[in-house]
Amino acid sequence: MKKLLLIATGGTIACSEGTKGLAPSMSASDILSYASDSIDGCSIDAFQLFNIDSTNMQPEYWLDIMKMIKDRYEEYDGFIVTHGTDTMAYTSAALFYLIQNSAKPIVITGAQKPISYEKTDARKNLTDAICFAREGIGGVYLVFDGKVISGSRAEKLRTESYNAFESINYPFIAKIIENKVVYNKKAQIQKKSQKTLFSNSLNSNVFLMKLVPGSNPHLLNKIANDYDGFIIESYGSGGIPFEGNRNFLEAIESLTSMGKSVVITTQVTLEGSNLTIYEVGKRALESAVIPAYDMPIEAVVTKLMWTLGQSRNQEKIRQLFLTPIENDIVVLGSE
Repeated sequence: MKKLLLIATGGTIACSEGTKGLAPSMSASDILSYASDSIDGCSIDAFQLFNIDSTNMQPEYWLDIMKMIKDRYEEYDGFIVTHGTDTMAYTSAALFYLIQNSAKPIVITGAQKPISYEKTDARKNLTDAICFAREGIGGVYLVFDGKVISGSRAEKLRTESYNAFESINYPFIAKIIENKVVYNKKAQIQKKSQKTLFSNSLNSNVFLMKLVPGSNPHLLNKIANDYDGFIIESYGSGGIPFEGNRNFLEAIESLTSMGKSVVITTQVTLEGSNLTIYEVGKRALESAVIPAYDMPIEAVVTKLMWTLGQSRNQEKIRQLFLTPIENDIVVLGSE
């Protein structure tokens, strides 16, 4: 019989009506009680770690979740984390980097409607998470609306619909149909033969800037000393504007000369960035920037935080970021 641990952190799944709107209030045991019919073949313990709206989720809390899993790793066959949807993809990606080579499943799930509502997706999502955790497939995954998504590839694309999450630039791992897991042959599930690695370090001094026509590059100069890593969400395949008095290349070169790590990604959700196509991209590559290729923004942010937490050396950070971890990034020329 599989032994699982449910770790509750709050979110919509745990919400009830309050004087100022929906707010998390249900306990982990209360949430688990709605899944009593799906616990055949396993035993589940419940623990309340936080009870917050996921808008209030912070990098320090990711370390708390990791530490709880680490401390209880030998006691359980798998872990389920219930979480709010707004930052769930960030937490999923963070755990993906903080807990590597896990031989045990770590499954994040939540809901668009509270679990106590008559019409809700919460009970199905929780049941699906339990079903997948029972499979014993090691790694970090997000389970939502019947889909199993690799922890570094999830992104929330819809604010209200039950099918809120999609797998970005990578096939979903499996679908769960009537409590049965149907695996996707296009997705690769790597067997975990190495020792599970838990990272205790994150550097959250990361600034994300989304370019729009008219953005002022001088902002980067003003905050250069406040951050260790910068992410530029550029246009299309990843070009950086360099003409006139809004020359972002000069600002980026200034940052990299200071030893700052600068990642270039795209605002376009699907198909990723490629800085080798246009002049506006190739010029950026001359500035020691790190291309994010096909990673979703949640993985870009959390992987940069993780790499900055492992080293202060600019070249080592670049190497760590561009080294694929399972299926998190496809580097051009490595397909």
